[in-house]
Amino acid sequence: MCRSIKTLRPPVQPEEATEEEIRAAALQYVRKVSGFRAPAAHNREVFDRAVEAIASATAELLDGLEVRGGTARRVGDGAPGHHGHGQSVSPPVP
Repeated sequence: MCRSIKTLRPPVQPEEATEEEIRAAALQYVRKVSGFRAPAAHNREVFDRAVEAIASATAELLDGLEVRGGTARRVGDGAPGHHGHGQSVSPPVP
């Protein structure tokens, strides 16, 4: 796992992940998988599309997770700049 990517769901993170945090994690993932910190000009478009697709999938994942014992929050319930991710998921499987 890329060490620069942090867990974005409660209770590991007390607040809901911001769009900036989700995009930063997606960027780190694409950098790790591609092996490029920054793509060459001829790869920029596909690199950027990959970052956006991963960020979108991450936001969708966080919106659907349910953390046991957490208070449920849905889209629109969070502070400005937040996705309003639902919070109630079982702990990760080791």
